[in-house]
Amino acid sequence: MNTDEDMKYKLLSSEYIIRTPWLTARRDKVQLPNGKINDAYYCLEYPDWINVIAETTDGQLILEKQYRHALGIVSTEICGGVVEQGETPLHAAQRELREETGFGGGEWREFMVLSPNPSTSNNYCHTFLAKGVTKVSGQSLDEFENLSYFLKPKSEVLQMLKQGQFVQALMAAPLWKYFYEGL
Repeated sequence: MNTDEDMKYKLLSSEYIIRTPWLTARRDKVQLPNGKINDAYYCLEYPDWINVIAETTDGQLILEKQYRHALGIVSTEICGGVVEQGETPLHAAQRELREETGFGGGEWREFMVLSPNPSTSNNYCHTFLAKGVTKVSGQSLDEFENLSYFLKPKSEVLQMLKQGQFVQALMAAPLWKYFYEGL
C-alpha cells in the first residue's frame, strides 16, 4: 500500500491565469507518482470560507435567501461568507452573522470543517454552531449583497432539508450533521 507521501504529485511549474479579489486561478505542471506529466492541472485559490448554523434564544434557526447568479436561482441558505485577511474563522463567522442578519452574542463553537473541492480548490469551509443568539443590530450588507433572512423552527428546517430545498452542499452537509446529532 502506498503511503500518503508516495501519492503526492510533484510540482514542476506554476502559472497564474487570473488574479482578482474574487477569482484566482493557476495552471500547474505536475508529475504524478507513476512518472506521467500533466501540464494543465488547474487550481482555484480562495480564502477560507465560513458558515453558521445560528439558533436564537427561542430555538429557531436563522436562514437566508439570496439570488445565486451562476445557477440563476434564489437559494435558501444558512449565513456564510469569507474569512478576510487577518481574521480567524470564528471572528469571520461572528462578523458575517451580525452583518447579514443583525444577530450576535450567544455561545459559539466550531462544528465541522469541509473542503469545498480538494481536487481544484485550495481552501476550507469552517462551520460554526451559534446557540442563543439575539438581535443586536440591523443588517449591514456589503455593496453587492442582496439577501433577506428569516427564522424557522427546527422541525420546519429539517423538512426543508429532506425536501431538497438547500442546494448549497457546504451548507446542507452541516445541517444534516446538526439534525443527525439531535442538536
